[in-house]
Amino acid sequence: MIEIRSVETRADRQAFVALPGQLAAGDPHWIEPLHLDRLELIDPAKNPFFEHAEAALWLAWRDGRPVGRLSAQLDRLAPRIDGAPVGSFGLPAMEDDPAISAALFETAERWLAGRGATYVRGPFDLSINEECGVLVDGFDSPPFMLMPHNPPSLPALIEGAGYAPVRDLVAYRLDVSQGLPPGAEAMADRPLGNVALRPLNMRDFDAEVRRVCEIFNDAWAGNFGFIPLTESEMSAMAKKLKPILDPELVRIAERDGRPVAFIVLLPNVNEALQGMNGRLLPFGWARLLWMVLGKRIRTGRVPLMGVRRDVQQTALGGLLPIAMIAALSARARARRITTVEMGWVLEENAAVRRMIERVGGREAKRLRLYEKALA
Repeated sequence: MIEIRSVETRADRQAFVALPGQLAAGDPHWIEPLHLDRLELIDPAKNPFFEHAEAALWLAWRDGRPVGRLSAQLDRLAPRIDGAPVGSFGLPAMEDDPAISAALFETAERWLAGRGATYVRGPFDLSINEECGVLVDGFDSPPFMLMPHNPPSLPALIEGAGYAPVRDLVAYRLDVSQGLPPGAEAMADRPLGNVALRPLNMRDFDAEVRRVCEIFNDAWAGNFGFIPLTESEMSAMAKKLKPILDPELVRIAERDGRPVAFIVLLPNVNEALQGMNGRLLPFGWARLLWMVLGKRIRTGRVPLMGVRRDVQQTALGGLLPIAMIAALSARARARRITTVEMGWVLEENAAVRRMIERVGGREAKRLRLYEKALA
């Protein structure tokens, strides 16, 4: 007997957050996210996503213990199909049992249909601008920060509930320990004319965040599933990441003083989280500070990059990303960061994928998004 219960109480939320780690017992590549971060993600009082969206969470119970979880979201900023809202599901984690996945998805679909949704896509945790997709290739290494990791059984459970693949997302790994390939270095050395690359100005942090948000929303508008980042969402993200930000691992490109492109490289804090079981207490905080502030992290991730659309189709648009990556590569080596993950990137985005491959990127992970029409 499987019982689906709405997540309502503090104990429910804690069980919801803890479940993936319990299901991942025995997976040597699992890294438990900080429970505090996960609790804030699903808290409408702390996550500005809820300023323009609503969500519901469920746990599947059997024999007195949780065996699955799922969320459903309706975002007022999300694209519509034929004028009707498109809902999404997220945060999937469940035992390898089709009865569990069927019960959870049926519950989520009823909730979404009751709010007028005619399609559902996912997984988005809780937005396409957060963690998204189901890992379908690349199970043989730990996830980098802000990237999902799931057992190989999950894609089949989603497909068994009637969902069809709609897009693949690709993450690349770059070995930056020896610099970029000669061809990329030569491109990076080309003159950029009236464009200047500069690091992040921490003394003007809030304004810098707004500049990055503007470029991001302009650069990625029109891509599949695009939802603009609100200023409050970007501010909340920046506030959370500020303690680990190295301003020299950020580059903002300005043409005649106008910001037109940016890139952000973050130390991969998942290295520090390994073995902490999602908890900062009693000693996890000390390990985290020791590794981050002591610059002992050897990997990094580029979660954000963008070039304004009026620049993308120009010769400058082809040079800027490579010039920015080259600048970060040199700084990464100074911090003894040897491997960088870039992405995710939509599989169909041939231009960005070619650029990443030109600088030495090799596909390391593949994620999948699904969709389903609701009757």
